[in-house]
Amino acid sequence: MTTPIDSSRRGFLRQTGTTALTGLAAPWLLNLAAIGEAAAFSASDYKALVCVFLVGGNDYANTVVTFDDASYAKYNAIRAAGTGSGNSGMVLSQASLAATELRPAVALPDGRKYALNPNMAGLASLFNAGKAAVQLNVGPLVVPLTREQYNSTNRVKYPLPPKLFSHNDQQSVWQSSSPEGATTGWGGKIGDMALTNNGDGLFSCISVAGNQVFLTGDAALQYQCSATAGAIAVKSASDNFFYQPEMRTAFLAMLQQNRTHMLENEYNAIMRRGMAAQAKVSAGLAGVSLKTAFASGNDLADQLRMVAQLIGARGALGARRQVFMVSLGGFDLHDYLDTKHGPLLKKVDDAMTAFYQATVELGVANQVTTFTASDFGRTLSSNGDGSDHGWGSHHLMMGGAVKGAAFYGKAPPVSVTDTAAAQDQWHVGQGRLLPSTSVDQYAATLARWFGVSDAELPTVLPNLKNFGSVDYPVNLGFLG
Repeated sequence: MTTPIDSSRRGFLRQTGTTALTGLAAPWLLNLAAIGEAAAFSASDYKALVCVFLVGGNDYANTVVTFDDASYAKYNAIRAAGTGSGNSGMVLSQASLAATELRPAVALPDGRKYALNPNMAGLASLFNAGKAAVQLNVGPLVVPLTREQYNSTNRVKYPLPPKLFSHNDQQSVWQSSSPEGATTGWGGKIGDMALTNNGDGLFSCISVAGNQVFLTGDAALQYQCSATAGAIAVKSASDNFFYQPEMRTAFLAMLQQNRTHMLENEYNAIMRRGMAAQAKVSAGLAGVSLKTAFASGNDLADQLRMVAQLIGARGALGARRQVFMVSLGGFDLHDYLDTKHGPLLKKVDDAMTAFYQATVELGVANQVTTFTASDFGRTLSSNGDGSDHGWGSHHLMMGGAVKGAAFYGKAPPVSVTDTAAAQDQWHVGQGRLLPSTSVDQYAATLARWFGVSDAELPTVLPNLKNFGSVDYPVNLGFLG
C-alpha cells in the first residue's frame, strides 16, 4: 500500500472480501461492474490461466533432461555415481531421449540441448509444434542473488525466501510469496483484478484441487469443484438426514428464509448463494459435451477434464477471465524415483496433452495458458534411488498464445559443486539450482498476458519491485 491509488483499491477489495463472508457478497459481486475504481482492465474476450501444481518437489533433471553430448556425459557421471547397479530410471539413456528431443526454433548457446523424459512424448510434440515452451531454472527469490550473496551472512541486504527446502512453506511461497499461513495468493490477486469483467465474480477463481492459497485474493474467493462431480453440493441441503419428502422440503425452505436474527439471516443468505452457485455450475456443465478423450485412472486428467468443461460453460457462468488450479501429488521421491517418477510424468503428459486438445475443440486454444509449478526442484546428485530437496527447477508453459519451440531463461551448467568457479554460479551444492529467474517474473509474464497492467503488478507480486533489470526482466517474453 505505497500509493493512494493502491490503498484505495486494496481497501475496497478488502471490504468486498469481508462482505463475501456474508450474504451481502452476492449483491456486491454482482454489482462490482458499476464501480470503475476497482477495475484493473476491461475485457471483452475470454482468457484463462491454469496452474498445474506438482506436489512434493519435481525432479527437474529427470523431467527436462540435458541432451547434448558434453552436458549429458556430466549428467550421466553425476547421477550414476550414487545409484549402484540396475537403477536405470535414475540415469535415462541418451538413446531413450532421442524421441523426445526438444527442437527450439533458435538453438541454445554453447550447443546446449534438452529432451523431455521419455514418458512425455505428447508435450515434446507440442513444444516442437510451437505450442509449448520451457522456462529454465525458475524458483522463489526475494531479490536477485549470486552464489556469493546466497552464502553471505548479510540477510538484510541479501534476503532469502523464507524456510527454503521446506515442503509446506515452499508450496506457499510459490503460490503466495509467503510461507505457510499466507492468506492470499497471486492467482487470487489476479482474480481480484478480473472481478468486474465477470457477470458472477464467484467463478473468477476455481480450484479442482481442494483448498489452495494460490486462488484466494483480497476479494476473489476460490470456488471449489470436484474433478468428477463438478459442483459440490451444499451438504445440509443434499444429505439423506430427512427421508420424508415433506420434511426435506420444509428444511430447504427454512434454509432460504429471511430471518430477523442477523446471524441466522446471514447463514441462510450464504446457504442460498451456495445452492444457487451449485445450480448454476451444474446447469452450465450439462450444456457442455467434450469429444476429446482423457486417460482413465489419471487424477490429473480428471481434474483437467473438469477445467475444460468449466471453460466450455464460461458463457453460462458469465466468465471472461478465470484462474484455475489442479494438482498431482507423489513427487517427493527421496526413494524410488527410478520406478515412480516416469509413471507420474506420463500422467502429467497424458493429462496436459489432452487438455490442450480440448481447448482446440472448444475453440479457445489461444485464450488458455497452462503452466506448471512445484514446491522446488531437487538435487542433481543421487542418494541411491532418489534425489533430495532443491530450489530452482525447469517448468513448462502450454497454449496457443505461448511463443513455443523455445527455451526461456539461462541454461545452468551441469554440476554439483559450489566452488567459486564462474561456470558454477548457479549451484549451491549437490546440484541444487540457485534460480536465475524468480517466480515473480514468471507470474508477472502470465499476469500481463491475462490483462493485469504494469501499474497493478506490484499489488499482485510484492517482490516484483526488486526485479526489472536486463538480467531479470519483468516480462520473460514467452507469451504474445
